[in-house]
Amino acid sequence: MNDARGVATGFAIHLASSGCAGCKTDPDSALALAFAFQPIVDAVSGKAYAHEALVRGPNGEPAGTVLSQVSDANRYHFDQRCRTHAIAQAAQLGLEGFLSINFMPNAVYKPEACIRSTFEAAEKHGFPIERIIFETVEGENIISRPHLVDIFRAYKRFGFQTAIDDFGAGYSGLTLLADFQPDLIKLDMELVRGIDSDVVRQRIVAGVLAICRDLGIRVIAEGIETKGERDFFLANDVRLMQGYFFAKPAFGAVPVLNEALFAA
Repeated sequence: MNDARGVATGFAIHLASSGCAGCKTDPDSALALAFAFQPIVDAVSGKAYAHEALVRGPNGEPAGTVLSQVSDANRYHFDQRCRTHAIAQAAQLGLEGFLSINFMPNAVYKPEACIRSTFEAAEKHGFPIERIIFETVEGENIISRPHLVDIFRAYKRFGFQTAIDDFGAGYSGLTLLADFQPDLIKLDMELVRGIDSDVVRQRIVAGVLAICRDLGIRVIAEGIETKGERDFFLANDVRLMQGYFFAKPAFGAVPVLNEALFAA
C-alpha cells in the first residue's frame, strides 16, 4: 500500500465510523447483480485502456431488470454493492488497465464515509485505487450539482480517476465542466453517430474537443459502430473509443478485441 492510499483509506474509515443517514438503510434490500465488461480501447495501440463495468442480473439479465428495482430504500446499498462487486469481478478476471465504475450521486451522502467499502474491496482484491475511474451521467436527475462536484473533488483527492458520461446529452454539461474538470469525458453516442458524414455534429464535437484540450481533459468517443466514425476521431487526435465496432460487453468474461479493426 502506498502512502497516498494509506492516508486516504485511514481518513475515509475514520469519517465513516460515525455513519450517515444513507448508511443506515436496510441492507436486506440489496439486489442480486453481476457485471458485463466492455472495453474502452486505445485505437492507436490496439489495447484496452479500461473496462467499463455494466450492471446485469445475476444470470446476465439486462440492466433494466436490475435498475427498475432500485428505490430510495435500497439505493445506497445497491450503489455500494456495484462498486465492491465490480472490483471483485475485475480482479478475478485479471482485467488490465483501468476499471470504470458508474456511481449514483444521489446515493452518496458523505463522500468520505461512503467510499469506505470501495477502499476495503480494492485492498482485499489487490486492485490499485489508481486504476479505478468513477463516472456518472451529467444529465442524470441529480438532486444537487454542488453535491456532485463535492463528490468528484473528494474522489480525486483520494486518488481515483473521474469521468462524466454521456457528455452533451444533458442540459448542464458545460456548467458542470465549469465547476469541475474531470480526468475524462465520454461524448454522448448521439453526437458520435454518423459524425463522419454530418457537418453539424463535426463542428459541435470540434468545439468540445478544443475545450477539453485547453482544460487537459481526455475525451472518449462512446458508441463507435463504424469505420467512418472511428476514422473521424482518429483524424482529430481522439484515440480512446468505446463501442460495438471494437467489442460488445462480455458477461463475466474478458472481452475479446478484434485486432484487425485497429489497423484496417
